[in-house]
Amino acid sequence: MSRDGSSAPSGSDFSPRFVVLAAMIVSAAVFRIVPHPPNFTPVGAMALFGGACLADRRLALLFPLAVLFLSDLVLGLHVLIPVVYGSFALNALMGRWLRSRRTIVNTAAVTLVGAVQFFVVTNFAFWWLFYPHTAEGLAECYLAAVPYFRNTLLGDAVFATVLFGGLALAERGFPRLREPAPSRVAA
Repeated sequence: MSRDGSSAPSGSDFSPRFVVLAAMIVSAAVFRIVPHPPNFTPVGAMALFGGACLADRRLALLFPLAVLFLSDLVLGLHVLIPVVYGSFALNALMGRWLRSRRTIVNTAAVTLVGAVQFFVVTNFAFWWLFYPHTAEGLAECYLAAVPYFRNTLLGDAVFATVLFGGLALAERGFPRLREPAPSRVAA
């Protein structure tokens, strides 16, 4: 924990919680580089996890995206990068909402919503760039994306379970990793 009570690093002061969270996010991003089924990646869950678990609002949004960018430098950049990153930024923002409401049901629901919004947003952009701008073109684009959506849902579910569950187990075994309860100011 940094001196100001946040889990964000200040200067050379890295809390054990921040180090563990950063390592989990970086490890998830590394998984993108190893062979895997199409769209079965940790990225949606990684953004959601960063948003929910990193105390500093800027880091919660930017750290998962920065790690994603580093892995994209290895994998290659493409024309839809701004849309994809915008979608994952939405996941991180949903994680901020989840931050104070973290239950298994809420985490599962937000993971599902994140996967659906990624599917809708990125495939709309793909349709806009590569398909005829007709209802038929839109339907064709979304239908072609359905097999990838299945893997997105599975990947987000598996990796959200690993990330959030792994943190819960680590916090149980190492109490120093727990976030401090918010201080209450008497009115």
